[in-house]
Amino acid sequence: MAIFKIKKTWYIDIYNEGRRIRKRVGSNKKLAEQVEMKMKLEIAKGKFDMRSITSSITFAELAEIYIEYARANKKSWKRDVVSLNSLLRFFSNMKLNQITPYHIEKYKLKRRSSVSPATVNRDLACMKHMFSLAIKWGKTAKNPVKEVKLFKVNNKRLRFLIEEEVQRLIECCSDELKTIVVTAVYTGMRRGEILNLRWSDIDFRKRLIMIDDSKGGVPRQIPINDLLMRTLSELHLRSSGDFVFLNKYGKPYRDIRSAFKTALKKAGINDFTFHDLRHTFASHLVMSGVDLVTVKELLGHKTIQMTMRYSHLSGKHKQQAVNILQRRLSYRQNIDKMLRNTEKVQL
Repeated sequence: MAIFKIKKTWYIDIYNEGRRIRKRVGSNKKLAEQVEMKMKLEIAKGKFDMRSITSSITFAELAEIYIEYARANKKSWKRDVVSLNSLLRFFSNMKLNQITPYHIEKYKLKRRSSVSPATVNRDLACMKHMFSLAIKWGKTAKNPVKEVKLFKVNNKRLRFLIEEEVQRLIECCSDELKTIVVTAVYTGMRRGEILNLRWSDIDFRKRLIMIDDSKGGVPRQIPINDLLMRTLSELHLRSSGDFVFLNKYGKPYRDIRSAFKTALKKAGINDFTFHDLRHTFASHLVMSGVDLVTVKELLGHKTIQMTMRYSHLSGKHKQQAVNILQRRLSYRQNIDKMLRNTEKVQL
């Protein structure tokens, strides 16, 4: 058992019967020490009730602990902050054992009135993870989010740019954004992967970008083509930091939404997101005749089913495939005919 401080709040770490629980006390260190001593005595006498701790924590207290955990363990912790800001407005003062599936359904409907179903689903995914950790940490006994259905979301959206639009978009980007967009178009990397890219992830000799910690958990290597090689090499000569892409202040990017939105407006491109650059990369590969297995490996998809959304773009190449089969079979038929004629001559 020990006491410690996070920001201005004192906590007590409690270990009992193989379980660890963190109890929030307040801003007074002396009070925290007194509470710790009392708990030690109760544990020694066998009178300490773990439920007295788990039933007292609020969602706001869990959020404070969770965000410390997320900062240390998740690359996407900043996205969790967005979800937490919304969740806290609804659940802040509720104790964990008071939150029911009914409360979460009410949150779903209220949140859906102002954001997309996909955004609500991301909030619920964050909340579900929080409760799972709370159970692991001994803060509560069950996860009410597991009993709530997510909104159905159409994940089959496939928007990509044609060649002329790609060129127009790149021309309308600021100097800082241009290299990021070129990298996205020619690698299919996700926005987070690009913004977190370091020079140590690039092997200029082998012309490869190494992605070790991708969203799908599938490490992959992406070849660098000639245009991207020149772009990155020139950027490398001017760079002095660990990160590949830096803003005009020489700092790693936190977000590029505003700059990208401005470039789209200048280029006259509507209904398009940065993630659609990934679709552009994959779509043009398929339309150029690259097989889906190779596209799957370049995108870092876990399963081929995720890559199949691009299969309809290869109609022309399917026609070429059956034509090849026709020529092959015709060739075989000609050989058979020749053999039969040879046999007749011999007879």
